[in-house]
Amino acid sequence: MVLDLLLIALAITLDPLPLMAFVLVVASTGGARKGLVFLLSWLACLVLVIAIVLLLTGGQPPPPRSPPSAAALGVKLAVGVALVVYGEHRRRRLAALRASGGAAPGPGAEPAPGAPSPGAAAAGADGADGAPSASLTTEMDRTTGWAAAGLAVLLQPWGLVAAGATTVVEADTSHLASWFALFGFCVLATASLLAVELYVVFSPTAARARLLALRAWMERHSEQAVVALCLLLGFWLVGKSIYQLTG
Repeated sequence: MVLDLLLIALAITLDPLPLMAFVLVVASTGGARKGLVFLLSWLACLVLVIAIVLLLTGGQPPPPRSPPSAAALGVKLAVGVALVVYGEHRRRRLAALRASGGAAPGPGAEPAPGAPSPGAAAAGADGADGAPSASLTTEMDRTTGWAAAGLAVLLQPWGLVAAGATTVVEADTSHLASWFALFGFCVLATASLLAVELYVVFSPTAARARLLALRAWMERHSEQAVVALCLLLGFWLVGKSIYQLTG
């Protein structure tokens, strides 16, 4: 369970789409406060999913080969297959664009698993030079804390969170190690956003320009990152689920 949770949390924290949108949030007027609201909303989603799963299982993993155990593994297998199919689709699309001499599609062209198009559009509506357009940055300046909280919910990679939920089914809350694993999952899944927020808080003057430059770099490489994350995690979930179902 621990390794699965860490890998899923790593995929969540490395997902470029929420991170790119978060950079726009913290780079706006009052960005540190909005970023904190975004972080709290992001964490609340993760904690709520974990709490629901633990409430359903009673904090005890189902017996091996029981119907609940098989159902959880079936959902994990389905998520893994979906990630592989989606990642291969994006890989072929990227390869076709490169073969035709076209540029890689922007991060808002298609949402990643669990990431809706509104958030992706907010993350990818940039100017030709990779910097956020003036209208977009102005719009972000006008957003409120409530809007930042809603954006965190929309940008949550719910497909990956669902994979995490199927793994939390195995948690045994009578052991302290399980609580540490769940805590580590939430922290690691938020680590990249937290690092950006702390940078803005402690170095607000330099943070805006450097973070927007980082976002421009991420935009140029986001497609490759999405493909790699989907395929690697997808194959891992598929292989692990089949092994547990047939072992």
